[in-house]
Amino acid sequence: MRFRFGAEGDLTAPSADRLAVGDARIIDFLSRFARKLLAPAVARRHPELGSLGFFLRPAELRRAVAAMQRPDALTFPRGNVFHVPPANVDTIFVYSWALSALAGNHNVVRISERSANAADTVLEALNATLADADPIIGRTQRMVTYGREDAITGALSSWADLRVIWGGDAAVDTIRRHPLRPSARDLTFPDRTSWAALCTAGWAAADDATRRAAVLGFTNDAYWFDQAACSSPRTVFLVGDPADADRVQDEFLTLLGAVVAERGWTVDPAMAVEKRVNAYGLAAVGAATGLTFAGNAVTGIALADIEALPRRWLGAGAFPFVAVRDLADLVPVMNRQDQTFSHFGFTATQLRDFATALGGRGVDRIVPFGSALTFSAVWDGYDLPREFTRLTTLQV
Repeated sequence: MRFRFGAEGDLTAPSADRLAVGDARIIDFLSRFARKLLAPAVARRHPELGSLGFFLRPAELRRAVAAMQRPDALTFPRGNVFHVPPANVDTIFVYSWALSALAGNHNVVRISERSANAADTVLEALNATLADADPIIGRTQRMVTYGREDAITGALSSWADLRVIWGGDAAVDTIRRHPLRPSARDLTFPDRTSWAALCTAGWAAADDATRRAAVLGFTNDAYWFDQAACSSPRTVFLVGDPADADRVQDEFLTLLGAVVAERGWTVDPAMAVEKRVNAYGLAAVGAATGLTFAGNAVTGIALADIEALPRRWLGAGAFPFVAVRDLADLVPVMNRQDQTFSHFGFTATQLRDFATALGGRGVDRIVPFGSALTFSAVWDGYDLPREFTRLTTLQV
């Protein structure tokens, strides 16, 4: 086992340290950590860390603490929290951990051995901030790396009052083999699928600058994390008159290719081959009726119909398209696996009617292009500040 952040020692040993919800020492630590992430040199190397730094600004932290309070109850930390984040999105653990720490919990975060460079940059910033922080931070907040040692995972699970599991169905099933004590519970983030929707009438009415801004936002949503993040859009729905669908798809893909080239997004050859294999596989079974390859970075796939929606990852920069007349046509094919629905060109009324028709049976987030990867305290339908706290009711 390798300690990466926090004090060494027995991770599961009881501690006399106590933190309060919104503890000033935690707010100070997170605020100084955020400033390191927002430093120009860090932001240039890892632009996604700028969003994390913004999320951890003092004003945002105060808003999160306010959201934890209740007028009808006293709010306290939940206790011990064990986080198991995914390897493929190497900053998600910081959001989860920061909200839990802000709630006053003792936290242990298992950092995957396969985490990429951004995670190392985060840990470097955390350790630099820890150097002159209140010692209670190191005693109550731990981030560690270890292999497939079931004994460690089992001990941490027994220690936890809340276990937070990210990374897909298989990860959830694997970690759940380790029992929790009866008073504890899991907060799980299993496999999810996310979509994008383009209103063809809204696209036609938009000027060039607005279209470009929309495609730039879509590009960020899709190409960070190689389109493998749970909230990254995969299939694109063209909503409106079917006669306009082919033209809008061509215009969108052309602009997408130009923006991807300008921004320097690339797809390595091995992934490009895998993407072609998956695309030809859809065509072989009749799910796709047309394929467009614009180099390695952008692949357009025309789907035969809405029933052919692929829910698996096809490769970075693979975008199936399917035309429907109305958002209501999508309601029957949405389910609880669906997470983020990013959009362009729709009215607020259209989107609200769509959400109302879904009735909570599918789709947890409806956001504009460019916001799919923006983390929120409400995620996957969970109000995380509330999940990380306990309530005591008091009557006099």
